[in-house]
Amino acid sequence: YDSSGFFELSLVHEIGAPVSSIIRTSLSDEKNEANISRPFIQKQHISTRNSPNNISIMSEKEERPPNNMATSTSASSRTTYIASVVAVYWFVSISMVYLNKALMSSKEVSIDAPLFVTWFQCVVTTAICVACGRVGERNRRLPIQGSDSGKTNFYTQFPKAEYRMGTARRVLPLSIVFVGMITFNNLCLKWVEVSFYNVARSLTIVFNVFFTAVVLGGSSSFRTLLCLVVVICGFLIGSGGEVNFSPKGTAAGIASSLFVSLNSILTKKILPVVDDNHWKLTFYNNVNASLLFLPLILIIERETILAAVGIQLSSPLFWGAMCIAGFFGFSIGIVTVLQIKATSPLSHNISGTAKAAVQSLMAFYIWKNDPTFLGICGIFTTLGGSLLYTFVKMRENKAAGAK
Repeated sequence: YDSSGFFELSLVHEIGAPVSSIIRTSLSDEKNEANISRPFIQKQHISTRNSPNNISIMSEKEERPPNNMATSTSASSRTTYIASVVAVYWFVSISMVYLNKALMSSKEVSIDAPLFVTWFQCVVTTAICVACGRVGERNRRLPIQGSDSGKTNFYTQFPKAEYRMGTARRVLPLSIVFVGMITFNNLCLKWVEVSFYNVARSLTIVFNVFFTAVVLGGSSSFRTLLCLVVVICGFLIGSGGEVNFSPKGTAAGIASSLFVSLNSILTKKILPVVDDNHWKLTFYNNVNASLLFLPLILIIERETILAAVGIQLSSPLFWGAMCIAGFFGFSIGIVTVLQIKATSPLSHNISGTAKAAVQSLMAFYIWKNDPTFLGICGIFTTLGGSLLYTFVKMRENKAAGAK
């Protein structure tokens, strides 16, 4: 992950959907989380009001369990829920990276056509947005049984998927950046070792600070610049310690970081065009990207795809992996939001840092990457610098808000 402003995620270029806009929307709803013990209390009040003449009311000792027992049960349920959400986030995120690595580099599973693989994931995301939008539209017309007024279910957050040319043209600049972002991300994953993947894409926060100063006219504190120095040092250490160092893969990682930063800036500007609805932006971005990829695929990868007809393109394993990767790409946005709402933005960033470290260390065993002292130092230095950057920016924003 990478942080920008209050926080930002480079997961945005792994999934085919602008996660940062999803997260900003979700944070506004954090105060609406339901209290686990609330239904019990409401039941007690109803029982009290409905008792005849308010005389035969059960004693508080019989109606309500001891406070310490209720608190213990609530805390246990809350802990179990948080652990489950974090576990699902880790599973989806790590599985998505490993599966994309297999699709990008394994000749047994996939074909040497990264643009085609990326295009198909955009198509899958578009199809899911359309399906969820139809289910959401139907659910919004029906009363939800057993719920209070104003409550909604999972699917009602998805708007009806409608593609309007005027809106699509206004979203197009962001979609071009989006295509560059996910393309270079997947090329980086194709050409570098999985253990080096996070290091190769670690310069996102450096570009964030640069564009904030150049485009938005912002300034950065000495502590922020110090964090950037730590990240850059980790990048250089990790690059020097990489046994199978790939110059083009590292260049793709740097380009991916550049486009991630541009994407975060443009997302903030384009989001009002789609009524500040992150799912509408996801739909338009992926439809536009699907169209933009087609001429690139025809020019660059046509012969490779034609050669795979009757071989990989006829394999259920290939199409199954492609569909699962597309589904994970859509799901990562949802589980990211769930983790932030279950914990906090800071806790989410800490979880993301730990996940990235585990993902890189597991790669040494699963993908048989050769570990080196400098390589491992580079991983933890870049992740540590990114985490320090998160702490510094959150403290600075909190201090600015207090003023």
